[in-house]
Amino acid sequence: MKQYFTQKNPFIVPTNDGKLIEEHFGNVSNGDSNISIAHMIAPPQWSEPFQTPEFDEYTYIIKGKKQFIINDEKIILEAGQSIKIMKNTRVQYSNPFDEPCEYIAVCTPAFTIEAANREA
Repeated sequence: MKQYFTQKNPFIVPTNDGKLIEEHFGNVSNGDSNISIAHMIAPPQWSEPFQTPEFDEYTYIIKGKKQFIINDEKIILEAGQSIKIMKNTRVQYSNPFDEPCEYIAVCTPAFTIEAANREA
């Protein structure tokens, strides 16, 4: 039995806001509830509602910029920068800029829409 698994067909999460989410490992792609690893591209002028996730989330910016509002503090990351946001922290993710933002997101335990606790 192999001691590794290569992901060649990540699960494309359906969205209606133009954001690309390719989950390589996680609940939906391979049934792993311990971690989610996803490649994402947020289009220009994209944003999500505030949320208070029940998971830690690590984000690494590959290209462009991404804005985070964490407990009313605005943080902007650029390519080559990263952040860890602890679970149960109120946060809003957005790309209010004119260029797409490409990044990797890692959630522990794995992301689920229910655990994101998004505000209406």
